Amino acid sequence: MLQISHTVSIPEHEVEMSAVRSQGAGGQNVNKVATAIHLRFDILASSLPNRYQERLLKLSDQRITKEGVIVIKAQEHRSQEQNRAEALQRLQALIKNAIALPKPRKRSKPTRSSQRKRLDNKSRRSQIKAMRGKVTDE
Repeated sequence: MLQISHTVSIPEHEVEMSAVRSQGAGGQNVNKVATAIHLRFDILASSLPNRYQERLLKLSDQRITKEGVIVIKAQEHRSQEQNRAEALQRLQALIKNAIALPKPRKRSKPTRSSQRKRLDNKSRRSQIKAMRGKVTDE
C-alpha cells in the first residue's frame, strides 16, 4: 500500500513496476544488472477519488501521457530496491503536489514612499531626456 494521505492510499496491484537496465556510466554493473525501475500508474483505472484523478489529469507534467498514465523512471541508485523506493516516493510526491491547493493571493498596495520614489525617478529621467535635445544659440 502506498499511503497518499490519512484517507487515501493506492493498492500495490495498481502500480506496475518493471526492472530495466540503467543508462550511462557504471561499467559492468550497468551492462549486466537490471537496476533501473520503470513505474507505470494508470490514473483513470485507479481507485483514487475523482477529485484526485481530475487534478492529476489537468497537470501539464511530462511524466503523464495523453492516455492518463504516469510513467516514472528511477535509476539514480545502484540497487533495484532503492530505485523501487525512489520511484514510489516520486509517485507519492506527484499525487500530493497535484491535490495541494495554492494559497489565495492577497492584494497589496504600494507604500507612499515607493510611489514617491517612482515618480521622482520618472521626473529625473524625463529631465535627462529633455536635455538631450538640440542646442540652439539664442
